[in-house]
Amino acid sequence: MLLLRKLPGMPGWPPSALGLRLPQKFLFLLFLSGLLTLCFGALFLLPDSSRFKRLFLPRRGGAGDAGGDLDGLRSLTSPPPPPPGADPGRRHAAPSPPNAAAALPPPRRLRDPKLPPAQAAAVMEAAAATSSRRERLSPLHRQGPPGEKKAAGSGTGSAAPLRQTRAPFRFDYEVFRRSLRHPVLGRRKGGTEDPENRVRRLKLKEMMKFAWDNYKQYAMGKNELRPLTKNGHIGNMFGGLRGATVVDALDTLYIMELQEEFQEAKDWVEKNFDLNVVFKSKALELGEKLLPAFNTPTGIPRGVINLGSGMSWSWGWASAGSSILAEFGSLHLEFVHLSELSGNPVYTEKVMNIRKVLNRIEKPQGLYPNFLSPVTGNWVQHHVSIGGLGDSFYEYLIKSWLMSDKKDAEAKTMYDNALEAIEKHLVKKSAGGLTYIAEWRGGALDHKMGHLACFSGGMIALGAEHAGEEQKQHYMDLAAEITNTCHESYIRSETKLGPEAFRFDFGTEAMATRLSDRYYILRPEVVESYMYMWRLTHNPKYRQWGWEAVQALEKYCRVDAGFSGIRDVYTTNPSHDNMQQSFFLAETLKYLYLLFCEDDVLSLEDWVFNTEAHPLPVNRTDLILKTSVQ
Repeated sequence: MLLLRKLPGMPGWPPSALGLRLPQKFLFLLFLSGLLTLCFGALFLLPDSSRFKRLFLPRRGGAGDAGGDLDGLRSLTSPPPPPPGADPGRRHAAPSPPNAAAALPPPRRLRDPKLPPAQAAAVMEAAAATSSRRERLSPLHRQGPPGEKKAAGSGTGSAAPLRQTRAPFRFDYEVFRRSLRHPVLGRRKGGTEDPENRVRRLKLKEMMKFAWDNYKQYAMGKNELRPLTKNGHIGNMFGGLRGATVVDALDTLYIMELQEEFQEAKDWVEKNFDLNVVFKSKALELGEKLLPAFNTPTGIPRGVINLGSGMSWSWGWASAGSSILAEFGSLHLEFVHLSELSGNPVYTEKVMNIRKVLNRIEKPQGLYPNFLSPVTGNWVQHHVSIGGLGDSFYEYLIKSWLMSDKKDAEAKTMYDNALEAIEKHLVKKSAGGLTYIAEWRGGALDHKMGHLACFSGGMIALGAEHAGEEQKQHYMDLAAEITNTCHESYIRSETKLGPEAFRFDFGTEAMATRLSDRYYILRPEVVESYMYMWRLTHNPKYRQWGWEAVQALEKYCRVDAGFSGIRDVYTTNPSHDNMQQSFFLAETLKYLYLLFCEDDVLSLEDWVFNTEAHPLPVNRTDLILKTSVQ
């Protein structure tokens, strides 16, 4: 993780020397933030999950110009070669300890993240091997003789020989521009816009600015803001990296057109993250450093890696040294995109091997348990959850198909089969008529649904939109029912915010029964589903529900110096947890803002959000980015 944070701003190599424009620098900043976010996902390991940001370029064309927002991208992704004498095999070290351990990012809901096209690729990549799986650090030059190739699943201790992956970025701007069907920030409607939606967007913009300004004043450079004590929090789950909120906020600031704040974030990254490292193709080197985590008998990556030695291991709390489904299953989007950027198939091969392992292993009742041994390739426990530990694996199946422009038939088949098993064995209806997704423990149902599982309403709706005519309405209805249940978990609390988990047993419905489940830490999953449901149905209730959440956040989570989670959603005078989570800026505020935007702002036709809310481009031509392998 340390590495990722250091990417933006190599001393002695100022970005200005490269002659790049702001939009161009922004593209790579996003790529970097993606890598970092995945690493940061580990922070939210137990309570949450993660996603990251997307790549947005400043708008330069006139309204309606699909390429206007991307003006300058060409140079951005086509950096000049490193200066004479530079060592292409070394990465600029960050101020943190070189041997810091990075952890794979927990399932999106374990904590949470998504990224931009280039960023996501690097981020998920890093996530797989380090703190958020993306930041493991292993020697870049552990390569065998030219042409030597090692089987995806071989190797257990040291890094396996790697194919030569260092290749300069050659971004085909015109092809990428033509592939977009909508401007990144949408076509401005001017006077025809609904004034109420505009007012609501402005409110969310103000909330974002308030959150950012306080972070900048009291915690700049730290991972997160402690708004009650007005100081910063670093934590021990980021692998030594710092500045998580800066990286997480970049694309949200951009899409909300908070230009001054975006510039502040960009400048900080340039000065503290060695942005030039990215310009010198170090993004590819970062990818290489993640690969040692895959050196297990099965090719399933371990959850933690030492950034200095390349040694990897599993989480101490993970049963019998197992790897976690939502971690190794949430690398596909980013790794495939990294192969597209670099021209090197090794990243795609690694994640495709994960699929091979999952396809050949027997699934109990067609379900995927959360713990898998990277040594034997067998399930360690039969605990199945669509929330924490499992969540983003399912999300990435349908999104891999969509990002491939619906060419990845294997991903679609796996998603369809998994959803069929989930509906058959886990989807239940309460006595009061609420549809929920239970957890499965060795054949016994636990009638609990976590806040993290509430992303599934949006996921199922996204899949339904592309299902056959017979199933489309069925799955859209299921998505609506699950989203409604999550909404009920909000409105049944005094604060109108939802608990971490809610139950359906002993006469209880959609409410937390344990004190340990009553907290709310600014999570995004429920409003994420509102955003997808609005875009796919245009039912106005989703915008109304989103606005109710905004009002609740303002009333109960806003404090003098930022936003804070609360410890009990069932009291109108809750105590605060003194933490403004970075994913609040990356996801929660972003999804709420997009809920009140027109559909062509970050259009679902052009972009796929990763598990941290960072957009990746749909690959319609396989020629969006070209590279030559050297």
